Amino acid sequence: MTEIRHDWSLDEINALFSMPFNDLLFKAHTIHRENFDPNKVQVSQLLNIKTGACPEDCSYCSQSSKYDTGLERERLMSLEEVRDAALQAKKNGSERFCMGAAWRNPTDKSLDRVIDMIKVVKSLDMESCVTLGMLTSEQANRLKEAGLDYYNHNLDTSKEHYSNVITTRCFQDRIDTLENVHKAGINVCSGGILGLGERVEDRASMLQTLANMEHHPDSVPINLLVPIPGTPLEFADKPSEIDFIRCIAVARIVMPKSVVRLSAGRTDMSESMQATCFFAGANSIFYGDELLTTPNVAQNKDQELFASLGIN
Repeated sequence: MTEIRHDWSLDEINALFSMPFNDLLFKAHTIHRENFDPNKVQVSQLLNIKTGACPEDCSYCSQSSKYDTGLERERLMSLEEVRDAALQAKKNGSERFCMGAAWRNPTDKSLDRVIDMIKVVKSLDMESCVTLGMLTSEQANRLKEAGLDYYNHNLDTSKEHYSNVITTRCFQDRIDTLENVHKAGINVCSGGILGLGERVEDRASMLQTLANMEHHPDSVPINLLVPIPGTPLEFADKPSEIDFIRCIAVARIVMPKSVVRLSAGRTDMSESMQATCFFAGANSIFYGDELLTTPNVAQNKDQELFASLGIN
C-alpha cells in the first residue's frame, strides 16, 4: 500500500507535475485503485443558503460586494426551504448535502440558524457540510456538537500567490480555520481553484500545504475557474485540459486516501476530460444545475456519463 506522507518537498511535487503525462496517469491511477473503488464516484449537492454582499474581495467571486457582477443580494434561506432542497437532493441520489453562505465569518446568531439547518439535513440521514468563511475554535466546536460532518474552506491557491487574489484576509487565516475545524473533530474539505493566474509552481505549493497538514483533508475539491463578468479575473487564462488533469493526478498521489472532488467548472469540461480526471483519481462530484451562483452540468448528463463509463 502507498505510504501516507506529510513531508513532501516542493521539489518532489514539482517533479510529479513534470512527469510524462502517461507515466503520471499510471502512477496516480495505481494509487487510486489501491485505496478506492475506481468505478465509484461520491455525489454531493451544494446549496447557496445566503447569496451576495460578502465583504471579501476574492478576485474570482460573483458574491463579493467589491465588484458589480449583477448578483442580487438575498437573505438567509428559511429552514423549510433548506429541508425541501435537501429532500430533493436525496431523491436525486446525493449522499452529502452542502450549504454555503457568503460571509467573511458567521456571527453567533447566524450560526444558530445554520445549526438548525444542519440538524434538519442529519434528520434526513444525509451527510452534512457547510462553508461559512472563517471560524473560531468555539464556533467549530458548536458545529461539531450539532453533528456537522464536513467543513469546506479552500486554500484557493498557494501562499505565494494568495495576496494577488485576495487582500481582505491572509493565507494564514485560512490555515487557522482549518486547524480549528480539525481540532473540533470535523472532517476537513479543502482544495483550490485553477485559473487564478497562478503558475504550475503555485499549484505544487498549494498541494504541498494540503499534503503536509497533520491530517490530510478528507475531501479535496479541485475547481476550474468559472470567469464572472465584473470580477478582476473575468478574462483570466484557463489552464489546458492536460494541465488540469495533471493537478488531479498529483493531488491523488500526494493525498492517497483523500476524496478528490472534480468541482466547479465542469460545464467547460468535455466528457473525455472528465473521464480522464476520474481515471487520474477524482472520485467525487457535485450534482445539481448550479454551484452557489455558477452553472453546473445537468444531472441527466452526469447520469449518462456515469452509465457510459460504468461508474456507480
